Amino acid sequence: MLKQSTALCSLLVAGMCTSATAAVLPESQTSSSWYQDAQTQIAAKLARTHNVKAKNVILFVGDGMGVSTLTAARILEGQMAGNLGEEGYLSFETFPYTALVKTYNVNAQTPDSAGTMSAMMSGAKTDVGVIGVDEDIERGECATVAGNEMITALELAEIKGLSTGIISTARITHATPAAAYAKSADRNWEDISDMPETGAEECEDIASQLVNFKTNLEARFPGAEVDGIEVAMGGGRRHFLPKDEMYNSADAVSSVEGDRTDGRDLTAEWQEAYPAGAYVMDQVGFDAINAAETERVLGLFNESHMQYEADRANDVAGEPSLSEMTSKAIDILDNNEDGYFLMVESGRIDHGHHAGSAYNALTDTIEFAKAVQAAVDATSDEDTLIIVTADHSHVFTIAGYPKRGNPILGKVVSVGETEPALASDDMPYTTLGYTNGRGFRDLGDETDADATYGLDNANGRQDLTAVNTETSGFHQEAVIPLSSETHAGEDISLHAMGPGAHLAQGTIEQNIVFHLIDNALGLVSE
Repeated sequence: MLKQSTALCSLLVAGMCTSATAAVLPESQTSSSWYQDAQTQIAAKLARTHNVKAKNVILFVGDGMGVSTLTAARILEGQMAGNLGEEGYLSFETFPYTALVKTYNVNAQTPDSAGTMSAMMSGAKTDVGVIGVDEDIERGECATVAGNEMITALELAEIKGLSTGIISTARITHATPAAAYAKSADRNWEDISDMPETGAEECEDIASQLVNFKTNLEARFPGAEVDGIEVAMGGGRRHFLPKDEMYNSADAVSSVEGDRTDGRDLTAEWQEAYPAGAYVMDQVGFDAINAAETERVLGLFNESHMQYEADRANDVAGEPSLSEMTSKAIDILDNNEDGYFLMVESGRIDHGHHAGSAYNALTDTIEFAKAVQAAVDATSDEDTLIIVTADHSHVFTIAGYPKRGNPILGKVVSVGETEPALASDDMPYTTLGYTNGRGFRDLGDETDADATYGLDNANGRQDLTAVNTETSGFHQEAVIPLSSETHAGEDISLHAMGPGAHLAQGTIEQNIVFHLIDNALGLVSE
């Protein structure tokens, strides 16, 4: 039996060390930066105290941000800063509490964002493809919505008198942000033109539900008095405008920007309902917002999804970054002395993966980490619980045996070698890859991952000998040909700091996220 050192025992739980004989560790071992960093981290864990109740909660959701995405993004972030990369941490990876989260939907082993986010917002799992309703729903059947609606953390926060906000780089009517405020038998019912001509007469499209949020919530809970969502920012302007070119915005890229077939201009309806609010659609309008004096904001910065972070400079009218939107939202929401609930989604991590572009998925993940850091800098862990998680992962892999510091977007170069390793087919291969999807692209300096959708699939092995795989336009090889790369079903991670964060431990069901929020804010129990 190995003898334990008294120095080592001092760091362990009392009673676990029984030997009085100390084994002296070599100085070369204890002076190692790895050893000393570990000692520091353990000491910090032992010194923690556990606050329970929060004034504010911020929920960050990296859509499609699986563990392999975190690993690759942290390496890329480090390498972009001139470091080897592996030793770094994304901002939220230093949070004191972490859990693994099971992501399956009630009827699906590999989930979608509608079912996963509905679980996080409501506390109960539900089916794939439906928004804010329980598992008794039948997808696409409007008549099954009534009686199966669930109440969300954002709605409960409104009833409690807190300020509320939702931010997304996807369309604000897309599955993840919609699950905070809408009830829908189908995630695709973003505006009335997306709904069936018959059979959905009693259901309201998602964009309309956002504008009518206050009215709908008060109707569902007689006696409740709410003031409506204070901050809603993202893309998806087409779902709020009539299908008529006279309503086109200045930065419209389609000949007719709007999709609505009912003639309603929901941006005008929102401004009529909230005359003290600010409706903005570009960087100039965003920058003009005075957070100290602005009551509420509706920001719709793109006809469809907002740009990938790498492509944002190419936007026609200019778009704020995710970190800028996060900072602005906090500055507005913290005007309420009673506190706030804010949900922030990086939706385009998911889209980068679907397009088979690790570059876009990872650069959006890095911007997501910056947004989390902006929130940390703007708040106190004494009164603000910050939760960072994902809704699901992707079939995205880190493979081969690359040496330390090898470019994460590059070809595999083995330890002790200088030239790329060759596979059994005598061709080089990349560290990053996808199990399925559209396959290889060599688009040079293209920064819009969606450019792949105009091209035929190129699946299977490609000769990458003369290809620069580190460019923004390179898309990794994919084995199984599909129109779009798919989600994966393994657990994702959750990182937490602030009051109640210590409850985020172990392997948990995804619907537990709601209960972490409720425990911190007292939404249901108080």
